[in-house]
Amino acid sequence: MPDVPASRADDVVVDVDGGVAHVLLNRPDAANGMDLPFLRALYGALLQVHGNPRVRCVLLTGAGRNFCAGGDVGDFASKGEELPDYLREATTWLGNVASTLIHIRAPVVTAVNAYAAGGGGFGLVCASDIVLAGQSARFLLGATRVGMAPDAGGSVTLAQLIGVRKALEIALLNPTLTAHEALELGLITRVVPDEALLEEAWTLARTLAGGATLALAAAKRMIWDGLGATVDERLAEESRTVSGLSGTADAREGLAAVIAKRTPVFEGR
Repeated sequence: MPDVPASRADDVVVDVDGGVAHVLLNRPDAANGMDLPFLRALYGALLQVHGNPRVRCVLLTGAGRNFCAGGDVGDFASKGEELPDYLREATTWLGNVASTLIHIRAPVVTAVNAYAAGGGGFGLVCASDIVLAGQSARFLLGATRVGMAPDAGGSVTLAQLIGVRKALEIALLNPTLTAHEALELGLITRVVPDEALLEEAWTLARTLAGGATLALAAAKRMIWDGLGATVDERLAEESRTVSGLSGTADAREGLAAVIAKRTPVFEGR
């Protein structure tokens, strides 16, 4: 992956609390819209989290009224004839962000308040492992509406999540989905009351952080890597992974807890 150039450090805030890395999109005045400095800061933050052995779950949230309104359209419009080169770089950074969310070992829980739009907001949702949305949340891909096309890996992940027909409908017609419509499609995991969104997201993140870390990482990796594969193609990998996990301290603790009929205490090793 490329080196991270200068960025606005305050655009993305990372705080690690009890094994949960809270990654906060922090451009509320711009609806957390993405420009190059923001994307560099987000990618750098995720690399920081990925390299931290204390992190056992990632919680991704947006400051202010909206989770993320996608690209910073005002910034894009200011580029004039330089926009193609600018967007080539911006979409590369955004692709790096989406790929890191998918490949980072820790489970990624994303909490969506209000709008998740464009390649930025919608794309981050598609690249997350578990997505909670407030009941007033809205989801809009919106790329073709402004003469663009899906990015952030959305041309692949969206169809994998909700099927080809619905993905084409969303990409070509740009409907604004309610939280409950997004849930019915399989785009998100759960809808919660707006006022309970952060509390429930934190509860879920802490639960995952207290889980069998190596097993959760393996399950996440196998499910993402197995998309598009046949069952027969994945059986050997499943066998190898389960066999390897059986020698971990967490697996021994899990078996002992089942036998003793108690709650396991996992240490992430």
